[in-house]
Amino acid sequence: MAVQISPSILAADFARLADEAAAVPNADWLHVDVMDYHFVPNLTLGLPVVEALRKATATPLDCHLMIADPDRWAPQYAEAGAGSVTIHAEAARAPIRTLREIRSLGARAGLALNPATPVDPYADLLGEIDMLLLMTVEPGFGGQKFLDVVLPKVRRARELVERHGGRIWLQVDGGVDAGTIERCAQAGADVFVAGSAVYGASDPQAAVDSLRAAANRALAT
Repeated sequence: MAVQISPSILAADFARLADEAAAVPNADWLHVDVMDYHFVPNLTLGLPVVEALRKATATPLDCHLMIADPDRWAPQYAEAGAGSVTIHAEAARAPIRTLREIRSLGARAGLALNPATPVDPYADLLGEIDMLLLMTVEPGFGGQKFLDVVLPKVRRARELVERHGGRIWLQVDGGVDAGTIERCAQAGADVFVAGSAVYGASDPQAAVDSLRAAANRALAT
């Protein structure tokens, strides 16, 4: 598994997003949390900001849609230039159609599961996705404490991914920092969303390097 670090701009300075993107040139992705105050109790940003950010950085955008109607909106994020668009299983009414449309528009298609949502019922959808995102906090707000209870689900997801050929990326999002990333990697994750651990550091670029090194150490043991 190749480790990938996706800093979450939810923890960045929204007034300086272009500068904040430039502060992590070593990141594999920029994670963009889209929240609509319906699926989650928070409101962040939407398509106009994604379009502007796409023009401001060469780092691909990893758009995580925490919204009530992803079937309607997800394709537009792919059209806006997102390299990856993830929808929530709990919100999608026609997930297969939506995931296929995301792919048809040239983006990677992701499926996200909340902490209490089991992974096995969605095993049949693995052929429709490029990434499985497991929330390791309740979605809606950054800076939350990592939920260790999700780690068995990460391990189970890795088993299912390997049975499916191992090509699907397994992402964890929430509370990922220097103290938790190794446990996530050992459980089977290979893509790590980190917000406060990167943008709350005095040197965000060094923080990305440190997180990547920690995950690689865990995978080597």
